[in-house]
Amino acid sequence: MIRYELSCDNGHTFEGWFGSADDFDRQQTMALVTCPTCGSPHVAKRLMAPSVSTARKKETRQDMVMQAGHKEMMSKLREIVTTIRANSEDVGERFPEEARKIHYGETEQRGLIGKASAEEVRDLLDEGVEIAPLPVLPDDTN
Repeated sequence: MIRYELSCDNGHTFEGWFGSADDFDRQQTMALVTCPTCGSPHVAKRLMAPSVSTARKKETRQDMVMQAGHKEMMSKLREIVTTIRANSEDVGERFPEEARKIHYGETEQRGLIGKASAEEVRDLLDEGVEIAPLPVLPDDTN
């Protein structure tokens, strides 16, 4: 792909992406390249500085993409945790006992959140009780 800075005869500037330089020329000859602002087919390439890819620029772009992805992931994770908390009963320290009651059919099925020690978690998992920890997100502790 190649990116061109373009301008029309009315002075509007915009950019266009093409498969190659020949692709731009072919589309322009067929009057397919038009100004998105006014529709003029009289479009010309503008002088533009070459895009030089340096290791630093590449790292910066990768960091920006990773940061955006991380932000999106944290937002989705926060949304999931909020939904779970809103739809669950917080039983605090009684969590292992209440989870067992649900597992063995002694009480109605419902969503629970609460606290359990590492040993209690191991015991629940050994018994086949399906549990999962809720993550503590960075903003939750600040």
